Amino acid sequence: MTLLKSTIRKKGLNNMALLSIGTNAKTIKSDKQGEFLTAILYLAPHKLSGFNVCPKAKNCISPCLNLAGMGAWSITQQARIKKTQFLFEHKKEFLAQLRKELGAFQKKCDKLGKKAAVRLNGTSDLAWHLHKLELEFPRIQFYDYTKVMGYLKARSLNRHFTFSYDGPHNWNDCLKALGQGVNVSVVFKGKLPKTFNGFPVISGDDTDLRFLDKTHCIVGLTAKGPAKKCTNGFVVIQ
Repeated sequence: MTLLKSTIRKKGLNNMALLSIGTNAKTIKSDKQGEFLTAILYLAPHKLSGFNVCPKAKNCISPCLNLAGMGAWSITQQARIKKTQFLFEHKKEFLAQLRKELGAFQKKCDKLGKKAAVRLNGTSDLAWHLHKLELEFPRIQFYDYTKVMGYLKARSLNRHFTFSYDGPHNWNDCLKALGQGVNVSVVFKGKLPKTFNGFPVISGDDTDLRFLDKTHCIVGLTAKGPAKKCTNGFVVIQ
């Protein structure tokens, strides 16, 4: 056994699944209702692992969904930190395992008669499009939320982005995204409004399949977890 493989085994990374299936309440609901099955990669957000996976994070740091639902469990947090460290310390091995799991997920979907949808930035904002996974797995619909304008250039038939509002400071970028036909997600406290800054608001709570949304809209999300107490501008208070 090589030193590298020994190190990975010692850290417990060799038998840890990267993709999560059926752990997100919203994706479970949409998977049951429709033709898609969803897998999500959850990493430790921002700099929690010692590595920054959210380059544009600002107001969203404290109300991050990382601690919502099963994310509140310490074992979940430890797993996300391990995965993130695995990615940055052993990227080649991480990507090999990710590709293996993506292939297995596609086969699982085929067996169930479902279409595959994958969100690699469940709790991160990394440039996964640089690895061209959408070309290797053309039947998988990749989708993510992002605050990085440059990522929007990587949109393709099976790679979809929804831009994320982070408060008034990034509204100009939100306008640019909307001008490109890219929807913008906004978190609201309380009932979703019908419009926001002149744009129609559609609900993003019923399903996580953002690539099915009509365009030029605000995707309204109700505050969950720590976001319910957020007052820094990330959550729009009605």
